[in-house]
Amino acid sequence: MRISTVEQMHELDRRAIEKYGIEDKLLMENAAHAVYFVILKHLGNLRNKRFVTFAGPGNNGGDAIAVSRKLVSNGANLMIYLMSDPEKYKGAARMNYEIARNIGIPMERFQGDSAMVRMNVDAADAIIDGIFGTGLSREVKGNYAEAIKIINESGKTVFSVDIPSGINGNTGKVMGIAVRASYTITFGLPKLGNILYPGFEYCGKLYVSHISFPPENYDDPQIKLLINTPVPLPPRKKDGHKGTFGDVLFVAGAKKYYGAPYFAALSFLKAGGGYSRLATAKSVVPFIGSEGREIVFHPLEETEDGSISYTAREEILKIAEETDFVVLGPGTSLNDRTQKLIVDLIPLITKPILIDGDGLTALSKNLDVLKERKNFTILTPHPGEMARLMGVSVKEILESRIEVAREFAVNYGVIVVLKGAHTQIAFPDGNVYINMSGNSGMATAGSGDVLTGTIAAMYTLGLKIPDAVRMGVFVHGLAGDIAAENKGEDGITARDIMESLPEALRRIREEFKEVCKKYEIEWI
Repeated sequence: MRISTVEQMHELDRRAIEKYGIEDKLLMENAAHAVYFVILKHLGNLRNKRFVTFAGPGNNGGDAIAVSRKLVSNGANLMIYLMSDPEKYKGAARMNYEIARNIGIPMERFQGDSAMVRMNVDAADAIIDGIFGTGLSREVKGNYAEAIKIINESGKTVFSVDIPSGINGNTGKVMGIAVRASYTITFGLPKLGNILYPGFEYCGKLYVSHISFPPENYDDPQIKLLINTPVPLPPRKKDGHKGTFGDVLFVAGAKKYYGAPYFAALSFLKAGGGYSRLATAKSVVPFIGSEGREIVFHPLEETEDGSISYTAREEILKIAEETDFVVLGPGTSLNDRTQKLIVDLIPLITKPILIDGDGLTALSKNLDVLKERKNFTILTPHPGEMARLMGVSVKEILESRIEVAREFAVNYGVIVVLKGAHTQIAFPDGNVYINMSGNSGMATAGSGDVLTGTIAAMYTLGLKIPDAVRMGVFVHGLAGDIAAENKGEDGITARDIMESLPEALRRIREEFKEVCKKYEIEWI
């Protein structure tokens, strides 16, 4: 499923109206149908149920009034609060306002918080939120903020039209205050603000309706934002041996940095990989070896700081040629010589590589080496590491995650996995996938190292690199969700996520349709 920006949705609306002759009145009627059927689905028989609608000044308000008309036609009792002068309504919104007035649906201007408004809201079975649409770009103030406050304090079931009022349609940002919806019904395609946090959380259960758009609108290749839908895994060969399921080299670890190499190398095995090699400073091996006995170690010469020495370069290159995939950087430290080693290895390794952790810090000092790569390169930064790569502040990364990930991937011909809530995966062709699995409990030390090993395993299990990266991110999130099922989100550790990987793989292989359904956005 594609995800649109606000501007792209305006263009899709324009195309539907001008190219296909689907009038705005029909689009509004179809939008109202979609909201009505979601309400019917969740509330059942609507006769004598009570609703309060808050209708804003634009088409979002028109949609809400059209929904109100349908509810009244089916026996509901309803009160509409108009957030501005109804004379401002135009086109289809104006038409629906006039119909509602002619029918005799109770309507009045919202003049702020009052005992009467509170009484009507308290008596309602549900609230229709149609105050603002996706185009909101300023802070919510005055009567609008008061209305949203009333809605949030009501404790009622709330149905938001297109997006919860107060959420920015392009960023998911709360514009001062926003409606916390129980259900949100968005139209055409989900908007970015429906998917990115915190907007996604404010949506409650999210539905999307076609509203009679032609298929061309849904499949427009110019819309380069997509949901990261899982793909089936290749069958596991019954007569396979460890080499069948991949041979991966992890260049990782240093004195006092034992967790990152351990979780990365062992997670590869837990996610179905066959042969996990860890090339690390020789003094590190006993500490990790006591826990990770399944890992094959390549002890390397080390610096005085206990990090991998630059003199190990040729040995690493030789081992790399024997493997299928190479991971550089988890816990390698910020030692100057080790950082130079990582940078120099990047263009020399001929296999697909993934760069993470301290490897990204090393890379930030010489990005041009990426352009010397002939094979796939995957970067897995968190926002702080992405900020170093881009030479900007973390704040700038957080405010434009999609744009910076896409820009870097396109400019340097790499795959960027920008970690965080609903991780973004950006490709050199400009496509960006947004991952829907995972939870807040995964914001814990070592979680990213588990992701590193999981991506490597998806490749060695037989997926092509682009699908392997997408599935690695999805499986990692699914494992985190399984850990949360068993323990709750509080206190999940990287080990919990890693130990849940086999169950995540089992579910994907045996319950693929059910897993997909859990994370998809439902059409209505």
